[in-house]
Order: sequence, then C-alpha cells, then structure tokens
Amino acid sequence: MGDDEPATISEAAFPLGRASFDPDAGPAEWLWRRVLEVLRAERERISARPVSAEVDLGRLRAAVGAYGFEEPVAPGVVIDETVALLREGTVHTTHPRYFGLFNPAPTLLGVVGETLAAAFNPQLAAWSHAPAAVEIEAHLVRFLGARMGYPAGAVAGSFTSGGAEANMTAVLLALTRTWPEYGTAGLRALPGRPLLYASAESHLAWLKIAHATGLGRDAVRLVPAGADLRMDVRRLRALLEADRAAGGAPFMVVGTAGTTGAGAIDPLPELAALCGEFGVRFHVDAAYGGMAALSDRLREDLAGIERAHSITVDAHKWLSVPMGAGALLCTDREGLAETFRVSTSYMPAGIPDTVDPYTSSQQWSRRFAGLKLFLSLAVAGRSGYAEQLERDAELAGLLRRRLADSGWLIVNDTPLPVVCFADPEAGARAPGEHHGALARSVVRSGRAWISTVRLNGQDALRACVISHRTTQADIDGLVQAVNEARKEQRA
Repeated sequence: MGDDEPATISEAAFPLGRASFDPDAGPAEWLWRRVLEVLRAERERISARPVSAEVDLGRLRAAVGAYGFEEPVAPGVVIDETVALLREGTVHTTHPRYFGLFNPAPTLLGVVGETLAAAFNPQLAAWSHAPAAVEIEAHLVRFLGARMGYPAGAVAGSFTSGGAEANMTAVLLALTRTWPEYGTAGLRALPGRPLLYASAESHLAWLKIAHATGLGRDAVRLVPAGADLRMDVRRLRALLEADRAAGGAPFMVVGTAGTTGAGAIDPLPELAALCGEFGVRFHVDAAYGGMAALSDRLREDLAGIERAHSITVDAHKWLSVPMGAGALLCTDREGLAETFRVSTSYMPAGIPDTVDPYTSSQQWSRRFAGLKLFLSLAVAGRSGYAEQLERDAELAGLLRRRLADSGWLIVNDTPLPVVCFADPEAGARAPGEHHGALARSVVRSGRAWISTVRLNGQDALRACVISHRTTQADIDGLVQAVNEARKEQRA
C-alpha cells in the first residue's frame, strides 16, 4: 500500500458503547461509506424490486424486539438488519411505480440537506442561535409567497411539520385577527360559536384541528362539492347565511388547491369574492397543488390564490424533498406575532430587524426543515422544477388516454397529475368491493401501488403521478397491471 493511500478500516475498528458517540475519522469514514453503499444500491435497484410486500406482523415485531439495548451491537449488523426491515416493511414511495398519496421520491440534494441539518443541528427557536438557518428559511418563505402572488417584501410565515400544522396556524391566526379577545380569554369570550367552512372533498385534518383548538368538530361545515368535485359556492353561500341567521359566527372559509382524493382546485376567485362579501377570512390549503406555482404554465390554474389571507404549502408533497416540509404563508407579520406572542427570561434577547421563530409559529425547538428545499431549489433552479412538474402533468395526461383506450372511465378532471378511474362494468359485486379488490390485486403483485377513492358517491381507483423517477414505461406498466387485475376479477 502506497504512502498516499488511506489505511483500510474494518468494522472491528468501530468503537462500541459510549465511544461510538463520536468515533475517530477512520471508523466514522467506514460507517459513512457503508451508508453510501446502501443508498447507492437502493437507488440503482429500486425499480426492479416490488413496490411493496406483505408484512408478517409477528416476524416484524420479533425482529425489532430482539434489540433489548442492554449491550452494544456492531454497527454493520445494525445497519444491515435495519435496511432489511425497511426494505421488506415499507411501501416504497421512492419507487417509480408508486402512484399513491403525495409522497414523491426525494431528490439527492434533499437527502444531503437532511444530513447537513442533522449534523449541524441548528436550534431554530431563536434567531441568535441559528441566524443562517433562520434567514435561509425566511428567504424560502418569501420566494414561495411571491410565486403565489403575494408582494415579496410583505411575505411572512414559517416552516411547519407538514400541511396539518400549517393549516392549524391559519386557524389560530384567523381567530386572533377576527376576535382580538380570543388570545387572552379564549372561545368563551366570543359573541357566538366560531364556524369554519371547507369542501367535503378537502383534507379532513380540519376536524382534528377543530378538536384541538376547542372549536369542536361540529364547528367545521363541510360544503358539498359539485359534479366537478370543486366546492359548490352556491351551497357555501346558503350555509353562511343560515348559520349567521341562527346566531353562529362564521370566521373562515378554506379553498383547497389540489384535493387529496381527486386533485380538484376549488373556484378560488369566487371564494375570495364571497369571503369579502361576508367579511370572513379566506385561507387556501394548497399543500399539494400550490407548488404548481413554480411553473408559469401550471400557475394559471391557481388564479385567485393571491387573494387569500393565508396559504398552506408543503414541499414534501410535490417538490420531492424528504418529510416534513410544510409552510404557512401570509402577509400578516403582526398577526403572527400576536398569535404566538410569548416572553420568557431564559430565551436570548431579540436582535433588531429579525424575528425569533418561536415568537411567530407554533413550534419552539425545531429542526432546520428548509435546508433540503433550499439545496434542491438552488441546484435544480425553478426552471428545473417547472420542467419536472409539467412532465408529471403530461405523464398523467398519457395515463388518462391509455386508461380510456382500455375501457376505463375517467371520473375526475384536474390540471394536476391525479387520475381517478373506474370500471364501468363492475359486475355483480358492489362497486366498492370490486375496485377495492382491483387495488389489492395490483398492490399484492408488487408491480405498482395505487389506492381506492370515493368521489361524489362513486367508487374508483386513484393514481397520482408524482415521482421524478416515473417514465412512460412505468405508465404502461400500470395500465397493464390494472387491465390484468380487471381481467382476473371478471373471470
């Protein structure tokens, strides 16, 4: 071995016990090489593996329970066994034929960002503790807000664990701005029961939010959707009028830009106008579809979103970064400060012309969630993301055509890459049972992952094209898989 060649480090050199917390450079390098080998193998071989597999619950619990944590175990053994558990006991959202929920394969820069965030471990509660991290996230919030149509210099907000936390932030902000006494005296001080309105096709995190905030689940009015699966504005108006007449206190209407079931975009301009007429807050849950704003072409379908008092977006849904990376966007910096105001002696003093994240968001101690998006955006550029988002939409269009040519009925209409389709000849079995059996057959085969959905009382299959790894061949593979499953069911 030459003088310039590094010494070969074996697993035996890796320290165990407390010494493993911060090993020397050689053993640490060995461990990172081992992890990189795993990542490389997963990326190179994922398309040849099943998207998911049946899990033996007893065997899984036995394998996990074998770790009693009393004595140390060699890192190579732990890594190999953990990788095997993840490989066998995971629905692989990183697979090019995962057509499931909004869980795309992460970018490489996103994974690197998570690693750097974990290694530097900045504490984002106070600006003074993590000025670089706080400013990076603030820059991203301004960028995203500007793409939604807000004045860039006025954008405020914060990163969240996901869309649900961002939506809860919007509710708290709306309550605070509608009734200033809410922050101190709570719901009991309000003149009537606060009510919020969202489409029956919206993400039902609203029910959990209403439960957690004390509004109560009955305070959520789920407005019926029309045949196009978008909120029926006429029905919304009728509910607002009836609730006010009965002594209720409507305070917030939610428009959804990309429903979970069908990718529908509610009529945002009409909703904004109605909210202005009734004097209630307008929020847009654009956790999924909002990222279409990175494409100049797809952005047109979000017209009216700039009129919202607040917007939820979620980069881990369509911008291909690891979970979680939600964000709340608005132009009401003072409102956020009032909603989350707190003063303690043990926190560092504020720095002029900066915002301490703990004073303007729900979380206190918080991970550097924005770095994975910052790196991914910086390297791909908005143009690279726009190309990918538009490609996803084109592949979804191809899927619709191939399914229609094969005799399937397309039951949703959206510019977003969510395709819902039904067998028009479900047979003697109930449609729900039939489509459920079709989905299970496809998933069990390991060739693709799809789900079922119920839209306006109609059962259907759902496929979302969301992975940057998906190709036309994967679309063809999905069509072949559902066609074969249907043939088996009809036999």
